[in-house]
Amino acid sequence: MDFFEVIKNRKCVREYSDKVVPKLLIEKIIDAGRLAATARNEQPWEFVVTSDKKTLKKICDMCPNGPFIKDVPHLVAVFSKDTKYYIEDCSAATQNMLLAIEALGLAGCWIAGDKKDYAEDIRKIFNAPDGYKLVSMITAGYPKNEVKPHAKRGLKDVLHWEKYA
Repeated sequence: MDFFEVIKNRKCVREYSDKVVPKLLIEKIIDAGRLAATARNEQPWEFVVTSDKKTLKKICDMCPNGPFIKDVPHLVAVFSKDTKYYIEDCSAATQNMLLAIEALGLAGCWIAGDKKDYAEDIRKIFNAPDGYKLVSMITAGYPKNEVKPHAKRGLKDVLHWEKYA
C-alpha cells in the first residue's frame, strides 16, 4: 500500500476477528516502532506484547475506556526509561507501529498510558523495571468488520504560511 494511503486509511478499531496474527507480523510492527525518530538517539523504549487472556482481562478491568481490551488478539505495551523526551520518542514509536499495523492489513487502537492512574499497575503486571513509564498501549489484530477512517480537518483549515492566520 502507498505510504500516504496508509496514513489516510489508518483508524482506531476496537473489534477484532478470531483470525490468528502470525508472529512475524507482530515482529514487523515492533520493528517499525524501534525505528522511530528519537531525540539524541536515546531509543528509550521497550515493548512488551501479550495475547494472554488473563493479562488482557486484568488490564481491561483497570482501563475505564478500554472494555474491548479483554478481547483483543494482541496488546503492545510501550515502556520508556525516564528521559527528557520520553513522551515524544515513544509517541513516535507508537505512531510508527499504528502505521505498520495499517500497512500490514491489520487494525489497531492507541490507548493512553502516561499520566493514567493505571500506568504503574500495568508496569508491575509486565514486570517492567522501576523507573520505567508506560507511555502507551496498542491493540493489534484483524478487524472484525470493515471500519472507515474518521473525517479529518482539511489541509486548508490547518495549514498557515509564515504566521498563524
